Amino acid sequence: MKILNNLFAISLLVFSIRKIIEILSEDIEDLHNEYYPHVSRVGNGEIIIRTTKDDGQRPSYGKKTEDYASITIKLPLITNDDIERRIYFKKGDKNSNYEHQNSRDIETMVRLLKSAKEQGGLLSGAELSMLMNRSLGTIGKYLKKYQESTGEILPLKGYVLDQGSLPTHKGIIIDYYENGMSPADIVFKTSHSQDAVDRYIKHYEQVKKLLKKGLEEKAIVSITGRSLNVVKQYIKLYKKYNPLKAK
Repeated sequence: MKILNNLFAISLLVFSIRKIIEILSEDIEDLHNEYYPHVSRVGNGEIIIRTTKDDGQRPSYGKKTEDYASITIKLPLITNDDIERRIYFKKGDKNSNYEHQNSRDIETMVRLLKSAKEQGGLLSGAELSMLMNRSLGTIGKYLKKYQESTGEILPLKGYVLDQGSLPTHKGIIIDYYENGMSPADIVFKTSHSQDAVDRYIKHYEQVKKLLKKGLEEKAIVSITGRSLNVVKQYIKLYKKYNPLKAK
């Protein structure tokens, strides 16, 4: 009986080890497929890139880029339409002039950013600069031009995480809010999460109430726990939309 019990225990141990090995091998295979997709899964003009994962994480002081979660995504860098438009030539309209180049670049930029967002990733301005072979300054101009012409905010990493030297989204979100747009519509327009939009509006309303009570910057900083820079931004926005009350 004791021998049978030992044999059963050994069999159970072997079965458990085999299951663990199967699970580990599946995890390794999944990791390999994520980081090194088979060439048959990559279409013409597509590129594989590892970038920041859009998981609702909030930036914190001193947090390094490598500390953020990352994700492997597949981007449509070059499309058949891109190639066709480079080949096509219309009489009296050079397809290589400055306006055409800007238009093509902006379309590519929008396609890359939106594709990354749909796959759960966030591209930075530097990544766009490398992918498109354009300077960071040029990428900034393209972003500004697109936003001014469409009113749409693209899901750039620096925008969504509200970090770096790129323009903050606070002003844009509050602009929509002050003009009567619902938070749900603001989420759609700005590519921010609902939590982020609600947070900006909440902080803005807090500063507004304290300003109406006659409190100054330092007092508002102390009460809200926000940095002086952030409070100044909200005060500036309040004065913009309430010029008479702010006097």
